[in-house]
Amino acid sequence: MPDRVRYKRYVAHCQEDAVTRLSLFNSPLLLGFDDLERVMDRVSKASSDGYPPYNIEKTSDHSLRITLAVAGFTMDDLAVTTEDNQLVVRGRQADDGADRMFLHRGIAARQFQRSFVLAEGIEVTAAFLESGLLHIDMERPVPDVRVRTIPITSGQKGDVGTHGEMIDIAPMRAIGKGSRDER
Repeated sequence: MPDRVRYKRYVAHCQEDAVTRLSLFNSPLLLGFDDLERVMDRVSKASSDGYPPYNIEKTSDHSLRITLAVAGFTMDDLAVTTEDNQLVVRGRQADDGADRMFLHRGIAARQFQRSFVLAEGIEVTAAFLESGLLHIDMERPVPDVRVRTIPITSGQKGDVGTHGEMIDIAPMRAIGKGSRDER
């Protein structure tokens, strides 16, 4: 079989596969994972050009810091927002004007948008600009440990009331049947 025919069959197969491809999360065993699928789509669509460079560091057991290198940007040029569990950092420098002529321009002065998907419960606590570095502090609040005892009933001797207290249902059964003395 000539290579050209094999190539055409391969291309047709790939196009057919792309149309009929189902999401991994369409399985009936993975109900309720729709949000995870959306997060994974957002991560895969995130910008991959590498500008501006950044670090992510763990500053304590419950806090993180993202540091972005934003040389040349002022506080007015930057915006930090959270949108649907996603941290978005945008930068747009004011136009230098046409009166400047560069012989060499090696310092990046372009607009950017960098997105980070945040885990559930992560809160952005502060953002500050220092020496061309934008620091964004985040914290995961320590959840309160709540212990609740669940009453266990057999369904024969008692039932559970609306507030978790035990109710003796034997007198209720006697009311419905009548007492033995009345028969």
